[in-house]
Amino acid sequence: VSIYDYIFLWDEDLGVQHFNPQRYLDIVKTEGLEISQPALDPNSTGIHHRITVRKRTNKFHRRVYDSRGSVKCSDASDGPPCAGFVEGMAPVFSRAAWHCAWHLIQNDLVHGWGMDIKLGYCAQGDRSKKVGIVDSEYVVHQGIQSLGGPSAKKTRNSLDLKKKHTVDMRAEIRRQSTIELKTFKQRWEQAVKEDTNWVDPFLRTRRRRKPRLIASLDT
Repeated sequence: VSIYDYIFLWDEDLGVQHFNPQRYLDIVKTEGLEISQPALDPNSTGIHHRITVRKRTNKFHRRVYDSRGSVKCSDASDGPPCAGFVEGMAPVFSRAAWHCAWHLIQNDLVHGWGMDIKLGYCAQGDRSKKVGIVDSEYVVHQGIQSLGGPSAKKTRNSLDLKKKHTVDMRAEIRRQSTIELKTFKQRWEQAVKEDTNWVDPFLRTRRRRKPRLIASLDT
């Protein structure tokens, strides 16, 4: 992939009727976004992070302000899920960012949970400035469950118990994904511990500011 300036690593269930790749890349280049994603139409199925929701009046945004939920997003927030974050659903990488992100991939962790939280480390600088969501070119997440099917079930007969056990494949996938997320976090922590020369660029003293807690998106 080294011949490409940008890498689109997308899920297969995205509607692209409102997306123009050339206009998208023009915005990405102009704003200096090393890692980005198109915003999600608010009517999409399965929106998991408020920062990814499209704001109709914006061309792009880098952060979200939100006082709801367990994580409060304010001016003081400079990391995921409030800023410096794109979802694993539809990321777009510059060549340099992809060269870094490729090394985060764990071949045995097939679902990739946890990786998007760490992508800001590949932003080639300040993730709160180099990572963003493009609103003017957006996609629709259709929520088509191609892995395991919408209600795929597997039935197994037990001769000993003489009854049927039904396995919900979607629940099994979520269970496995949760296990892999824990493994990914453990590997990250172990790598940090072993590399005595590595300094976390985002563990710095932050200037205390009065939080601005409003439920809206901003650039």
